[in-house]
Amino acid sequence: MAEPTPSTEAETVVDGVVERFVFRAEDGAFTVARFVTPENEHLTIVGELVHVTEGLPLRLRGRWVDDKKWGRQFRVATYQLRTPETLVGIERFLGSGIIPGVGPELARRLVGAFGMETLEVIDKQPERLKEVSGIGAGRAAKIAEAFAGQKQMQDVMVFLRGHGVSAAFAARIVKKYGADAINVVRANPYRLAQDVWGIGFRTADGIAQKLGIARDAPERLEAGLLFALETANEDGHMHLPDEELLAQAAELLGVAREPLPPRLAALAGRRLVVRETLGDRGACTSLPQAHAAEVESAHYLAEILNTPSSGLGLDLGAAIHAFEHVTGVTLAAQQRRAVEAALVDKVTVITGGPGVGKTTIVKAIVHLARLVRRKVALAAPTGRAAKRLGEATLYEAMTIHRLLEYQPHESGFQRDRANPLDADVVVIDEASMVDAQLFRSLLAATPPSAQLVLVGDIDQLPSVGAGAILGDTIDSGAATVIRLTEIFRQAAESRIVVSAHDINQGRVPQLDPPAAGATSDFYFIARDEPEAARATIIDLVAERIPQRFGFDPITDIQVLAPMHRGELGTAALNRALQERLTPVHEGAELVRGERAFRRGDKVMQLRNDYDKGVFNGDIGVIHQVHPEAAALYVTFDDRIVTYERGDLDQLQHAYAVSIHKSQGSEYPVVVLPIATQHYMMLQRSLLYTAVTRGKKLVVLVGSRRAVALAVKNADARRRYTWFAERLRAALRD
Repeated sequence: MAEPTPSTEAETVVDGVVERFVFRAEDGAFTVARFVTPENEHLTIVGELVHVTEGLPLRLRGRWVDDKKWGRQFRVATYQLRTPETLVGIERFLGSGIIPGVGPELARRLVGAFGMETLEVIDKQPERLKEVSGIGAGRAAKIAEAFAGQKQMQDVMVFLRGHGVSAAFAARIVKKYGADAINVVRANPYRLAQDVWGIGFRTADGIAQKLGIARDAPERLEAGLLFALETANEDGHMHLPDEELLAQAAELLGVAREPLPPRLAALAGRRLVVRETLGDRGACTSLPQAHAAEVESAHYLAEILNTPSSGLGLDLGAAIHAFEHVTGVTLAAQQRRAVEAALVDKVTVITGGPGVGKTTIVKAIVHLARLVRRKVALAAPTGRAAKRLGEATLYEAMTIHRLLEYQPHESGFQRDRANPLDADVVVIDEASMVDAQLFRSLLAATPPSAQLVLVGDIDQLPSVGAGAILGDTIDSGAATVIRLTEIFRQAAESRIVVSAHDINQGRVPQLDPPAAGATSDFYFIARDEPEAARATIIDLVAERIPQRFGFDPITDIQVLAPMHRGELGTAALNRALQERLTPVHEGAELVRGERAFRRGDKVMQLRNDYDKGVFNGDIGVIHQVHPEAAALYVTFDDRIVTYERGDLDQLQHAYAVSIHKSQGSEYPVVVLPIATQHYMMLQRSLLYTAVTRGKKLVVLVGSRRAVALAVKNADARRRYTWFAERLRAALRD
């Protein structure tokens, strides 16, 4: 819907009845309805209307606005249920479906029996309902109970809205706690951060302040400690040393450190956190799910390592030679060693950068395993990586979630220790992306007799989720580790590959342009000022690269940025690229908060939505927008997904995405801003990951000094994990 013209009219009150819904988001977070006043005036109302049905009498408070396309509308700020004042109104109210078990026919008979006293009878004298034919004592009690419940729900909504809770969040709170919501929120609003999706500590803290809860209240201190741990988990840590946890929580809460240790002990006593001493880190605290992921993963992997595998039953050297003959590929010594290890040893890690032949190794593993009738499971963390893997190996590959048969409405993964995978060899590509929680689920579903092969680039950024699984598995010393270092001739002709290896080895890549008349797949364009760099990036994406190389600016070119904020962050770049590539046309956009979604926009899914079949990191293109229905349609590869207005917080523009979000993906073209303004994020692993995402062309835009700073900074912050130590301990037990 186009943004309405701001109104200078004062807030006003309008009474009436909801006649019909024109559009309604599933959670009620946005509604367009026709509304009839007592004077029979028909209005269009828009806003957040939760637990509202057609036929419901309401008192609305809000302002008139003039929408450029849809005309004059009443924008609802707050609303409350109003008692119907006519027999027709009472009948419509009862027949609206707001009271389960009462439809239009029963509503007509109730009003026929009790007239204007109908609602009073239901509320105060429900036993009289038995006077109506077809209503016995049980049904009368149910009608009275439902009527009372509806009144309670309206009271809850008024209370929550009065304390700054949006209608969408209020609906989730009511769904979670029902009529008890007011008591729960008054007693401890911080429960909302734990129980209700989308409500974090800061939202709960705002509600608590409105309720007058003290800054040093025990429940606030405990919520702050949990939030600090959750934030650390989101940053990749599996635990925090207590000294860091207490310092971070004190700063977050704006309180002294002294009252926090007793609250941390109280959380541990209720098993909301796990406390333990971890080597020279001393006392440490973790969230229970993070602790369980590490402990269980160590147990499962130790079980796999300690369980013998069946013999191959063939001459492996001869089989590899036969594979080379059939495929016309000659394996180098490192590749041969990797294939042998994967088919003989229980757990193998194969790691190396671009151009070292990891895909050829996986292809050989699959070929030879099938030759001896071993069942192979081939998977990767993302749909794109799985598709690429399947195309390269000519064997079915799938996401790890699909491999483990994830069912969102049936308690998650269907494959586990009780129902393991039917596989003898499990091969996971892009293993650097696998976080601790997913690794735990994978290992639980892997039969102890199977062999596990992890393939990935240890020098890329670690997983978006918490943990450092690939690095910790290598550090544990429990797995056979094959490090591939030889760049093959064809790959060595690519400046992308050569530059990536230079970066990884601490050398600044060749940034000078190729000789006159020569072409390259790696370029650097010097722009020291952020404004100039941004203008150049926009021009490169929209004009220069498409014209010179023939790539599509939306589907082929991906801008990767180190940060979200700033003049060269993803937010600013997305706004600028959208204005250049998909300028607004009348009625062709749908606004959600500060974002305007338009036909042709490149967008990214921000979280897993198993009902829609789209997952965190999936990129698509909006091919249709329906403002009047407040819906849009996004094409992801070969399927179309519908998003209603309430779903739009799952999407963000993806002309530019963070380097972290690019993991596991490859793009024909990568354009990378790199400036000294990014100094907090200038790390070797970040630059290396960005460059290795480009398949055919990589263009760096920024300053030479920023490139040099990134290459020299190999001290990316180490994540707090303890998986390697737990695995070694499990193997000793």
